Amino acid sequence: MNAEIFDLRVQWLGRMEFAHALGLQEKIVAKKRVDPSSNDELLLLEHEPVYTIGRTPDRSSLSSTGRIRRGEVGAAHLPHPLFSINRGGQATYHGPGQLMGYPIIDLRRCGQDLHRYLRWLEQLLIEVLAEYGIAASRRESLTGVWIENRKIASIGVGVRHWITMHGFALNVCGDLSPFNQIVPCGIDNVTMTSMEKETDDAFSVADVAEMLEKLALDRIMDLRMASETQSIIV
Repeated sequence: MNAEIFDLRVQWLGRMEFAHALGLQEKIVAKKRVDPSSNDELLLLEHEPVYTIGRTPDRSSLSSTGRIRRGEVGAAHLPHPLFSINRGGQATYHGPGQLMGYPIIDLRRCGQDLHRYLRWLEQLLIEVLAEYGIAASRRESLTGVWIENRKIASIGVGVRHWITMHGFALNVCGDLSPFNQIVPCGIDNVTMTSMEKETDDAFSVADVAEMLEKLALDRIMDLRMASETQSIIV
């Protein structure tokens, strides 16, 4: 799976350690800063088990109870490595059975509107799930994609010089129990779900990635229709 259209290049990378994927993102962002005409990218992959947390001094979400005091590391109990990264948001888990999407997109081509970008990601995931007969939606004031009160996809992005990195995690199949060691995305009493749990069907992450690629290539121009004169502070 490797496609290009409208300057969006999509790659399926299979299963990859988080550190390797992070380094690849950094390399592409650096290239796009030097050469603004280079393609936007969408990396699709799975991770080996890992926890991540965004740029926040409040690390209480690293505890299943949410009771770690501000400033404490609070990661000693976690069964898998923890990475602190330059995205927004609290702690989350990534692992096998989860489709990771890392769009590296120059938002200067998209109206410099971060909020529009987040809504575009949510809509893309909602449409992917609809292709499998799963009715998902947004929830007011909560970034991500939900099925009623169950969260099926998380979104956390970083932006450097209007170039995005990090992105989304869609729970396709597999073990969700590592989420029990944290407060996912800092939301108390949230229930994490997956495509498999919602349907009792078997899914391949690679097959879902192929569907997401098709829709992303189809929908990228919706994102780029934003006025180039729009501006917000990031």
